[in-house]
Amino acid sequence: MKIRRYYLTYIMAGLLSMQACHDKLDISQKSAITATSMWESEGDALAAVYGTFNKMRSSFSAAYVFWGEYRSGLWGPGIATNATYSDPFTNQLNATHTHANWQNLYTTINDCNLILKYTPNISFINEADKNKVLANALFVRAFCYYWIARVWGDAPILLNGFESGQQEDLYPSRESADRVFEQVGIDLAEAGSLMPENVVDRNLASKAAIHLLQADYYLWMSKVRGGGETALNAAKQAVDQVLGNSNYALMSDFSSVFESELNQEIVFAWSFVQDEHTGGYPADLLVPLQYISAQYVENPIKVGTHQQWIFLTDDFKNFLSENADDQRTNVSFETFFDAPKNTMFQWVNKFSGSWENQTRVFDSDIVVYRYADALLMSAEIENALGNSPLAVEQLNKVAARAYGVADFYANTLSPQQIDDAILTERKKEFVAEGKIWWDLIRFGVVFDEVPTLVGRENEQNVLLWPVHNSSINTNPNIIQTPGY
Repeated sequence: MKIRRYYLTYIMAGLLSMQACHDKLDISQKSAITATSMWESEGDALAAVYGTFNKMRSSFSAAYVFWGEYRSGLWGPGIATNATYSDPFTNQLNATHTHANWQNLYTTINDCNLILKYTPNISFINEADKNKVLANALFVRAFCYYWIARVWGDAPILLNGFESGQQEDLYPSRESADRVFEQVGIDLAEAGSLMPENVVDRNLASKAAIHLLQADYYLWMSKVRGGGETALNAAKQAVDQVLGNSNYALMSDFSSVFESELNQEIVFAWSFVQDEHTGGYPADLLVPLQYISAQYVENPIKVGTHQQWIFLTDDFKNFLSENADDQRTNVSFETFFDAPKNTMFQWVNKFSGSWENQTRVFDSDIVVYRYADALLMSAEIENALGNSPLAVEQLNKVAARAYGVADFYANTLSPQQIDDAILTERKKEFVAEGKIWWDLIRFGVVFDEVPTLVGRENEQNVLLWPVHNSSINTNPNIIQTPGY
């Protein structure tokens, strides 16, 4: 169900803005949920959940692909660019970059902490509804800390809700990345135990969304953080829960995944709705109206609302186009030569929103997890566990939709060839979906495949982001990421 339907509830609950954490933390903004304005009924707790998901969506709406894709070497300038984009392209980051700031993530976490603090004391008609509220808060907190740990490594861990500048612990220090990752696992386990089995929300947490985040997390813990086979088996157990859930399946047509919102392939997505919340990073991927000959506006060139700051590199476009039967190519990107302008234009079709009254509205949900992700995670997990035939079987389910061919990959492939094929399919399947940077790290090829990182293996923390200067300047206990 779309978050918009509850947005008025969130407003009408009288949720007054105030300082959720002290300014000197520089990890918060105005919190929308406070002890003085709510926490009297289950409606208050539910409104807080919707407000938290709105904040989560806002926190990731632009940063998601900067953290999860733009450093991959697969993106470069669009019609124009600026340092906000070019610095990640070249992996030359600095502490003044907009997306070096973790403030919004910690504000989201603080909202989760307040839900977890006050909801247990609220009477609910149905205990399962209370458990759903708590599970959603734990899911969002786990998601945020998972991204914080991968983006910055060491980071503060805040588990108590801040409501006043007079509270203790206003100057938290960065704890070890190991401890941050540990908290993710704790929160996910608790979320999974609390979430009712019958919940199939797609814009909020569900059992399947929790399981898929667990699979993602444990796969990372195994292959990047030294968790070995124990973590792999935990990942397998989690992803198998999603694969065995009849509420989810591959859409037969790839383009329909992005044209029909909340379809059977979507496990979790951020809701974007006209007149409630629109925009996000997809606005950077279309062509400005002023550059295009009038007869080609939306026929076929998709028109955006501002400058096209970024686009796929030529090498990546060639890679995506290498198989003429691949139905994903034209969904991932499209090109058209505007003869009167003597210019080749290009755009991304995913998440392009709607064209209404000669105006582009970026109201497409941004998909975070979908069933294809579960299949390819399963293939990766099974291959790492030595179950090559099952790995190829899962891989071929995604390939069959893409190419229209059964058994596209042979059972005779070696484990390394299977891994290579999985990475190939992930690159083609998830263009502009905020995953490829993490894939390159997890498969251990980031220093081989990203041109601006070749030979930089020994640079301290080069795969992490620096902490924004504002955090360091306002909190004496926050130290810069070593190497920056």
